[in-house]
Amino acid sequence: MPSNKTALIIGASRGLGLGLVQRLLEDNWKVIATVRDAAKASDLAALPGVQVETLEMNSGSQLDNLQQRLQGQTFDLLFVNAGVMGPGDQNPERAQLADVGNLFMTNAVSPIRVAQRFASQLKADGVLAFMSSILGSIAIPDGSEICLYKASKAALNSMINSFVTLHQPAQTVLAMHPGWVKTDMGGENAEIDVLTSTQGMLEQIKASTGKGGLHFINYKGESLIW
Repeated sequence: MPSNKTALIIGASRGLGLGLVQRLLEDNWKVIATVRDAAKASDLAALPGVQVETLEMNSGSQLDNLQQRLQGQTFDLLFVNAGVMGPGDQNPERAQLADVGNLFMTNAVSPIRVAQRFASQLKADGVLAFMSSILGSIAIPDGSEICLYKASKAALNSMINSFVTLHQPAQTVLAMHPGWVKTDMGGENAEIDVLTSTQGMLEQIKASTGKGGLHFINYKGESLIW
């Protein structure tokens, strides 16, 4: 039975983004999903009923174009999933300006640009979700060996806080930790699979509908310390 709910998922070609799209479809949502390179999104394109759009979210002109294509549409969920791990060597001694700039732009700045562009199309009882990480918590020392990535997620959390403070959205805003997941980014030693993570995240999204406020939680709904 159709749920009459619509989701816009930013960054859905593989891993958690693709898994989220699959869970939403199973729950009878209408899904619009963006990918950077349509040629590398065959798994997404094969899913029936998904509207696939191309977006490099660091590009203002591509954001303009997507805004025009989606003009007049409203969403129950906007989930900004896109992100990168950054350079393989994360020792600050060897950090390069271009690598760090791309990492922070992609992980912390551009997700907020997306939110600023599309928040007005989010329904009043909708959910605005960002793929954060427990590594973004200043209080938790885990992940110090990938300190640049960790810092970019802390920056995302800070940017989400600023967005909420400035815009005071009526909708629920989630900074979501998906768990340590077996993906290209999470690696084979991770604790849970994509199905477990994305099922949990969808449950939290549904539970948060109409709730309001800003919440830093994991896929089980547990609150995390900023």
